[in-house]
Formats: sequence, structure tokens, C-alpha cells
Amino acid sequence: MTKIRVLHSSTNNPWFNLAIEDWIFRHLDHSTHILYLWQNDPTVVIGQHQNPWAECRLDKMEADNIYLARRQSGGGAVFHDLGNTNFTFLSSKANYQQTDNFDIIIKALKTFAISAELSGRNDLTVGDKKISGSAFKHTSKLSFHHGTLLVNADLTQLANYLNPHPLKLEAKGIKSVRSRVANLCEFNAEINHKTICEAITDAFCAHYETRVEPELLDIEVLKEIDVLDTYYQKMSDSDWRFGKTPEFDHKLETRFTWGIVDINLKVKQGVIDECVVFSDALDVDFIDVLRNLLLNNHYSITAISEKMSALAMIQPQFKGYLTDIEQWFRSQAFFIRDE
Repeated sequence: MTKIRVLHSSTNNPWFNLAIEDWIFRHLDHSTHILYLWQNDPTVVIGQHQNPWAECRLDKMEADNIYLARRQSGGGAVFHDLGNTNFTFLSSKANYQQTDNFDIIIKALKTFAISAELSGRNDLTVGDKKISGSAFKHTSKLSFHHGTLLVNADLTQLANYLNPHPLKLEAKGIKSVRSRVANLCEFNAEINHKTICEAITDAFCAHYETRVEPELLDIEVLKEIDVLDTYYQKMSDSDWRFGKTPEFDHKLETRFTWGIVDINLKVKQGVIDECVVFSDALDVDFIDVLRNLLLNNHYSITAISEKMSALAMIQPQFKGYLTDIEQWFRSQAFFIRDE
């Protein structure tokens, strides 16, 4: 029999809810398929490698008591409020089927007579309207998929707290967010956080042919589980949420089909002494790899290209990204050209 577990958060604190995700990812039985459902107070959630100073209107957020949270996965900045329902799936990599997760959500929506379908790799749409987006994180043993459903969200708040990136506007054209997304309540007025959580739980249990009761989690569990409290302290810590963004000698920024990359370099005596990479790319592992590749490397196109070629041989899953980055670097005038 397949082992499953369903967790529901009864608090709307985003740092707690993201800490629960981390705890699930690192400590729960990974032979078990886990579903976690949660909801946040008004919050801007940024991807692991994003720059909040560029992505968010921090002064407006502070004035309106809006949370800032940074998740562990990649992707772009999103606004959550009590009109969003958030879902997380976790399983071992061997048993992970991303399409199964989307099928569970789609079947849950069908109980409300809402016909949703997968659009691209991350989004669910009803007709031409986006109603859900997802992000993913994978390790050698685990796979993690989380996303949000727009149930009855205040879509006007997106413009209040998020800065649309000029490279995205350039690529997509200036088009209102409201015209491209929709709330589920527009298709069925009976849907709300409670009813959609019940429907997703039922669809999850039906998929794995096992029935379990949801476990409720609240802020009090921080007193009972030390490691969970540690994760909560990390998620709420300003160093994690804001990061440290020093002044840099050189800034490079461009947009690829797989995401925006913003590289900031400080160079001392021809060596890259500091490197920070911001990105909304979904593959957070590659962004970490890119930063480590550049750091302490010679500030020359030859040295960087050699490192990239060697890395592509060892980790071929990054070859496409590395090729894009190398071609971009070769077009930049200020790299030392010793070839």
C-alpha cells in the first residue's frame, strides 16, 4: 500500500508555512507521498535567487504591513493573500511524477465543474486565463513541487507591491496582469479555501487509493519541534529575506528563454572576488553552480569558457544554460580577452 500523509496549516504566517515546507523536505519520511495545503496573509514571496530591492516596492510593503518571504525554489516574485490557496507535493525522486500532481489539482477543480488544463511546464489555465503557477526543487533523492491557486485573490495588489521587470515587459509587451489571470470564484462562486482544500485532499487520497485524515499544524508546534523552529527563524531572518547586496564593479543582465539573469561582479587584480547572481530561473541548482563557477575565477573569457566546458562535461544537464551564458559573455566588451 502506498503511504501518504496530508498536512493542513491553520496559521497564515508565511514564514511558518515556508518553514513547514523546509521541514517536510528535509525531515519527513521520504518514502511517503506528502500533500501540504496552506494559506498566507498578504505577502510578497520571491524566488531563492531574486533581489527584493529590484522585485518589490519595499517602502509600500512596509507602509501596508505586507510580509516579505523568500522561498527555497526558483521562479519569480508572486503576491499571496487570503484569496490564494497554496499546495505542496513531496515524494522520493524515484516515485515522483509531476503530471500526477497536476492531475490531482485538475481533478479537484472538476468537482466544481471547472475544466483546467496544464499550460507549459508550470501553469494551469481555464480557457486562456491562468489560475495557478508552480515552482519545483529536486535533489538526487527528493522532488518537491509547490504552487498557488487563485481562488478569490485581490488581483489589483500585484501592481501595488511588485515591480514588473523591464526585460519581461520588453519580451511580452505591456499587458495588464488582470487580463491574463483569473480567480476560480469567477467560474464557480461556491469555491473557497476550505472547499478547495477538501477537494484536493479527496483527489490526492483517491489517486493513491488510500484514505488518511489531514493533520492540522499551527504555530504552537514550534515549541515542540526544535528543528522546525530553526527553519522558522531562518525564514523570518532579514539576512535570508533581503540578502546582502554589496556594490559591484560590473553588472550584467539579460533575459534568456529560461529566465532573467542578473550577475554582479567585484573584480580585484583580475580575479572575480565577489559574485552575486539574481535570477527568476526555475532551476535554482544551476544558479548556485554558476555563482560558484565565477567566484575566484580569472576575469577572462578564456578562463571562464574553460570552466564552463569542463562543467558541461561533468554535469551535462546544465550544458544548454552554460552555452547561453558563454555566448552572452563573449558579447560583453569588458571581459579580458586573452585568447
